[in-house]
Amino acid sequence: MSSAFDGRQSAPQAGLPGLPRVVILATGGTIASTYDPGRGGFAPALSGAQLADAAPELQRYARIEVEQLSNLHGADMAPQDWLGILRRIRELLAAPDVCGVVVTHGTDTLEETAYFLDLTVAIPKPVVVVGAQRPSGYPDSDGPRNLLDAVRVACCPEAAGKGTLVVMNGQINAAREVTKTHTSALQTFQSLEFGALGVVDQAVRFYRAPVRRQTIELARDARLARIEIVSHYAGADGAVLRALLEGPAPLRPDGLVVAATGIGNVGAKMYAVLRDARHSGLPVVISTRVPMGRVMPMYATPGGGVSLEALGCVFADNLSPQKARVLLMLAMTRGRSPPELQSYF
Repeated sequence: MSSAFDGRQSAPQAGLPGLPRVVILATGGTIASTYDPGRGGFAPALSGAQLADAAPELQRYARIEVEQLSNLHGADMAPQDWLGILRRIRELLAAPDVCGVVVTHGTDTLEETAYFLDLTVAIPKPVVVVGAQRPSGYPDSDGPRNLLDAVRVACCPEAAGKGTLVVMNGQINAAREVTKTHTSALQTFQSLEFGALGVVDQAVRFYRAPVRRQTIELARDARLARIEIVSHYAGADGAVLRALLEGPAPLRPDGLVVAATGIGNVGAKMYAVLRDARHSGLPVVISTRVPMGRVMPMYATPGGGVSLEALGCVFADNLSPQKARVLLMLAMTRGRSPPELQSYF
């Protein structure tokens, strides 16, 4: 993984014998950030062990071990980093005495990493992804509380089998549904359409379970396709997309996700470029820039959903463009035809 650290670093933490064993994988983000006066802003600087030390109550709930995988800003997280996190989670969860894994992460791309892990971790033990909105240098940082809540969820027997979970601000959300809704508010991570799975307060309480989960077995040497997201907007003529498709071979995408308008529509000019992309065999997935609801073929105009379906475009259900990209990357390790890809969506 790209990192400021030279190799994986591990720090055992105190905890009473007999408590469940939880491993914290630290990757950076706001939760690990402090103010750097030389650079005039915040940057990841604290280690995972320091994060654990800032939440001493962890020792009441688990025997904590901390491993430092990286110390990245959330915006710098990339698919190659996901693969490294996945490999280590698989190794850890295979140990009989590990009850769960917590991943500390920057909030900018937290939902994408969480969904990737939800799709690729088949072991039913809990995987919890957690971050913070306020850096560790703030006196009212939410990092220690969020980390404590995440570990409590990782220890909870009810969390098993529910896939990767995102725990922040006292709420438990499913990786497939959760999204960042506010740039700075503590309650930023929300499952807008269907709500949280549960809460963490005096106890860990689940009130519903995710029912649209799936896992895609990923080989250790798997290559993830290069998928680009293109957006439709008033007046979009597809010129940028055409330049991308006709550019140098190393920069051409292996597939596309379209952040369409409304229920899954683009304009006629964008449609013409997508038609050429499909005629060349490029997989195209239609999502929407609208935050709630699913896409479906409804309009018969050039660029309407009916015409896109006729091209062999795949519809992303209610997945956001960024999550549709994650699923397309993984689905393309199994096939490329529209029926094969649509079966995953």
